[in-house]
Amino acid sequence: MPVIKPVKGIHPTFGDNCFIAENATIVGEVIMGNDCSIWFNAVVRGDVNSITIGNKVNVQDGAIIHCTYTNLPAGQAGAKTTIGDNVSIGHNAIVHGCTLEDNVLIGMGAIVMDNAVVEKNAIVAAGAVVLENTRVESGTIYAGVPAKKVKTISPEHFEGLNMRIANNYVIYSEWFK
Repeated sequence: MPVIKPVKGIHPTFGDNCFIAENATIVGEVIMGNDCSIWFNAVVRGDVNSITIGNKVNVQDGAIIHCTYTNLPAGQAGAKTTIGDNVSIGHNAIVHGCTLEDNVLIGMGAIVMDNAVVEKNAIVAAGAVVLENTRVESGTIYAGVPAKKVKTISPEHFEGLNMRIANNYVIYSEWFK
């Protein structure tokens, strides 16, 4: 059974047709849309701030989604995590206190830090590190440490890769239900 538990009286909520792997962990203020999947050993931890996940989002094996505490000293703000629709978060990626807009792909082992924004139709390459307050432009691939723009991608590329992965994970999750 997955670990699904409240924190400070706030329970995770789930949309329709979601798959949660037996050893996934989802705690606290997590709001998940429809057709999402949280895979083996993934952690979605809404204990110190909120995590909002759109529709058709897959959080692949070993990935971690977290946020930054809201009750920081004066002049410092916590960072919630907001994830749009049709987002794929690759194996062992870390998504922390940031915004991922619609149709985004976060590559395997990538890290996206606090207050970063990955705009719609963008790709963060495997192993990339998107530093705090970085804006990943729509229609681009960012790669490296720290992540920088390496390529502009066409809408066709996007449909062929990002949307295919999001749709495939809805299919894969059906195999486990």
